[in-house]
Amino acid sequence: MKKILLTLTLCFSLLSYAQIKGTVKDENGKPLPYVNIYIENTYTGTTSNELGKYELNSKDQKNIHLIFQHLGFKTQKHFIANTIVPYELDITLVEENYELKELVINTGENPTNEIIKNAISARKKNAAKTDKFEADFYSRGIFKAKDIPKKFMGIEIGDFDGNLDSTRSGIIYQSETFSKIKFEKPNNLKEEIIASKIAGNDNGFSYNTAINTNYDFYENYVNFGINMVSPIADNAFNYYKYKLESTFLDEKNQLINKIKVTPKRNKEPVFEGFIYIVENSWAIYGIDLDIKGYRMQEPILENMKLTQNFSYNETTKIWAKNIQSLNFSAGIFGMKFTGKFTHVFSNYQFKAAFDKKTFGKELVTFAATANKKDAGFWDATRPVPLTSEEVKNYIQKDSIQVIRKSVTYLDSMDAKSNHFKLEKILLGYTYKNSYKKWSINYQGISNIGSLNFNTVQGYNLDSGFSYRKWNDETGKYTAISSIFNYGLSENQLRVKGNYYHRFNNQNYAYIALSGGSSINQFNGNEPISTIVNSISTLFFKNNFIKLYNKEFAEINYGREVANGFFISGKLLYENRRALFNTTDYTVLKNDALYTSNDPLQPLNFTSTPFQKHEIIKGQIGTRIRFGQKYISRPDGKINIQNNDYPVISLNFEKAFGASLKNYQYELVSAVIDYSKTIGNKGDFGLRIKAGKFFGAKNIAFVDFKHFNGNLTHVNILNNSLNAFNLLPYYSHSTNDAYVETHIEHNFKGYIMNKIPLLNKLQWNLIGGFHQILIPNFKPYQELTVGFDNIGWGKFRFLRIDYVRSYQNGFRGDGVMFGIKL
Repeated sequence: MKKILLTLTLCFSLLSYAQIKGTVKDENGKPLPYVNIYIENTYTGTTSNELGKYELNSKDQKNIHLIFQHLGFKTQKHFIANTIVPYELDITLVEENYELKELVINTGENPTNEIIKNAISARKKNAAKTDKFEADFYSRGIFKAKDIPKKFMGIEIGDFDGNLDSTRSGIIYQSETFSKIKFEKPNNLKEEIIASKIAGNDNGFSYNTAINTNYDFYENYVNFGINMVSPIADNAFNYYKYKLESTFLDEKNQLINKIKVTPKRNKEPVFEGFIYIVENSWAIYGIDLDIKGYRMQEPILENMKLTQNFSYNETTKIWAKNIQSLNFSAGIFGMKFTGKFTHVFSNYQFKAAFDKKTFGKELVTFAATANKKDAGFWDATRPVPLTSEEVKNYIQKDSIQVIRKSVTYLDSMDAKSNHFKLEKILLGYTYKNSYKKWSINYQGISNIGSLNFNTVQGYNLDSGFSYRKWNDETGKYTAISSIFNYGLSENQLRVKGNYYHRFNNQNYAYIALSGGSSINQFNGNEPISTIVNSISTLFFKNNFIKLYNKEFAEINYGREVANGFFISGKLLYENRRALFNTTDYTVLKNDALYTSNDPLQPLNFTSTPFQKHEIIKGQIGTRIRFGQKYISRPDGKINIQNNDYPVISLNFEKAFGASLKNYQYELVSAVIDYSKTIGNKGDFGLRIKAGKFFGAKNIAFVDFKHFNGNLTHVNILNNSLNAFNLLPYYSHSTNDAYVETHIEHNFKGYIMNKIPLLNKLQWNLIGGFHQILIPNFKPYQELTVGFDNIGWGKFRFLRIDYVRSYQNGFRGDGVMFGIKL
């Protein structure tokens, strides 16, 4: 009975809509993709796929005027008196016979500029016409890879869950969504995903949403990770040259100007291609623009093409975007990637105003059965027919999924990878059960990646065991691990264990336990990387890292208690003791002496910077993200930071129960983080830290506030808003009040792109300011100026800064080399 009802319901659904379908070709029989097809004076429409095929579902079955509009071709109108489901209509579009009006040049000014000036003047008026609306939204995305190696830098890449064929090529992602959206400029959005589909994942939820698809050329800037200057921005003439390619009349006899857009300077964040402007209203008729990867400062991305088609409604007098397509190509190390996204906006309802409660922090929700829609639903709802390749991929991936989710298949694959060999005692071994979603890992005796050198331990390396269990649907995740660290010169083994459990992907509640014995830097932020310290010590006898030993037990808990409001707490016990150097070994022999392991007295080799003691510490903290928005997915909550507001972190720490009473204290601290993209003039970043100790006059040096210094002239941590460049590591450590400030602005090419010859380098000018304020000291300050995005071709991972430091006058200068890994 249920099957009969389902069949009747589906039939009724199909009969309720008149389905019109066909193929659109040019005069040579070549299929035309992305043709804008809509019913006249409505916002019911669709587009053709890559093979020129289209489908349109209409509630009306009689007297339909169907418009076929494609950039570069004459617009056609077809009258359909009566539709018989399905109604087939194949169309041949004819290339537009372009005309150029006779141009009279009196002043020498390009007459096309007058059209652009009018479009700029009318920009806000035209934008306001579509600033509030409801609509149906359809999104489809496909991502392909080609020539993917089996290994990269010695690491197995795999076949992307069966998505690569024998040539190491294939579709690695394909999905589509259908949703209802409410939108209000500039960024208020309410979207309900009605249907979501991913090839090869019947329980998955697509990440395709209307978020970040609002490429609005009526705005001054269009965001593609970097703000690109619109061809009709207020300052567009500073960035573009224009040429009137042609004019033509649309089906309403409205004159359309096809204007070629060319960048004035090649390296700036600009588009190139064509923009179509309607005469008199100066509205956008269409967009056909290319975006070069190097202009976006994404060198791996080779090219991106964006097209937009707008349709006109005589009732509302509004040109509204119906179709948007985004195609891209990228590549690196011989690997190639291509992708395309198609967006269809239909059934617009423009609003004078929305109810005040319409928009909130929740941007996207999913219907309960969004990922359970059957083929009948998609065939009746999908506005753009699938290509044969896409149909084949859905069938193939869904079939493969059934096999790959089976116990038999997963056990067979595990049996292959779980095979034990004697050399794995040295190299490491992993045993996993993919069906039950758990794994055990042994790092191996020769864990070369952990090998480093310091003067306390000499050469030392890690090994250990770990266990993981996870649940993709609930977000639960458990990890248990142990780390064994052995120092050869010190001849001491340290062992610590960790337990971490995440309860869900909604509020991200977690609990963590750890304990054992470890060796630590006095500055818990560990500003000195073990790699850099090993090199500076072994080759230059600069043993900057200073270490102490602790036996400890610790428990942490945290969760988001309200949107944007995260709390955490910690309770820990530590038994601390100071350490001494145990080796003076070096690779390059010289007469220099290693400094002691005392961070305050580098020539003190007998006494210690603190007494051996035990202590208990408690911490409670919160992080507040003002204005945070989020996506509610059945498999988790995705938080989206609002960069209009700062992020504030507050923390209270109390040390008590110490074996030495004078080591007890309280600390109140706060951190403010703020980042903002300023038009096309770059990214501004700010971090302010402040705190105050109470009852801390004679506390252990371990518990002082330490600042992240650097004496190596190398920065591989990419922490320019959290560190100083020339500051000695422990010269300003304090147990009193402090204020630490970091300011930086990355111009993202705004200045360098305008300087001839230098603009070919594609470097980014960066300026910065860093300061420490503590009692009884003159302010310590650093001024920096440098360049980022240094490199060649697609490899741009270097940075260089010139730094001047001041404290009661000029103190010193130097050069800092940065590496972004």
